[in-house]
Amino acid sequence: MIEDPRGCIDYAEAGTGPTVLLVPGSCSTGAAWRPVMAHWQDNYRIVTTSLLGYGGTQERRSVADTDIAHEAEVLEAVIRRAGRPVHLVGRSAGGLCGLLVALRGRVPLLSLTIAEAPAPEILRHMGEDQHYQAFRNMSESYSSAYQAGDNAAIEQMIDFYGGPGTFAGWPQRARDYASQTTPANLLDWASAYGFDLTPGLLATIKLPTLVFWGEASHPAAKRANQLLGQFMPNAKVAAIAGAAHFMIATHAADVAGKIAQHVACAEDGAVAPTM
Repeated sequence: MIEDPRGCIDYAEAGTGPTVLLVPGSCSTGAAWRPVMAHWQDNYRIVTTSLLGYGGTQERRSVADTDIAHEAEVLEAVIRRAGRPVHLVGRSAGGLCGLLVALRGRVPLLSLTIAEAPAPEILRHMGEDQHYQAFRNMSESYSSAYQAGDNAAIEQMIDFYGGPGTFAGWPQRARDYASQTTPANLLDWASAYGFDLTPGLLATIKLPTLVFWGEASHPAAKRANQLLGQFMPNAKVAAIAGAAHFMIATHAADVAGKIAQHVACAEDGAVAPTM
């Protein structure tokens, strides 16, 4: 745990080798990466954390202040604690926050991996109205249901990403945690819509970058991530065959292999970290 004047931040590390920071998405903690980590056989020094409002990372945002910079500050604190340049790997909202860390350039990164980030604003900037509206319709319907007293409203968001019945198929403990952390997830969506992500901004990210998504994911999520990869000059893209949004659990071996290959290539080509 990192003790910070603005609130504690989850921090754990294990292993030796290149430092890989694994950032989970919404409604989860660093433990979500365990299926992927199990395929790496202690080849890395792995650092994990949680986003704001999840695990032991205390919330800093409010309805009046959902600036995604608060999330970037948390990840920057984690990287400073790690004490060396990291390969930053972010899933879902963690990937979107990782993008901002790369853009801010305040901590040393060796590479960036984005696993299906929720990036609606790049869709809006590119005139992808149908896909953008799909995100808006889901998040607004889900928010309205929660405000009306539906404590399981987050099922709409989970099934948008994973397909009908995904939420119902989760273990009760996972469903309960997602429902309990709905207020944090609604702030996550406000942060995403407030992140004015443009092609010009993405073009300034020179890091070796991997962007991947699930082959069976929602079309809007796939298109958003295709655009992320298109506009970053040193990005490679990939689709995980047969997977949807929750691929680090359902297709852990494939995900682990793609990340490991990307890290190895970045290590081979690394001259100096990007600051």
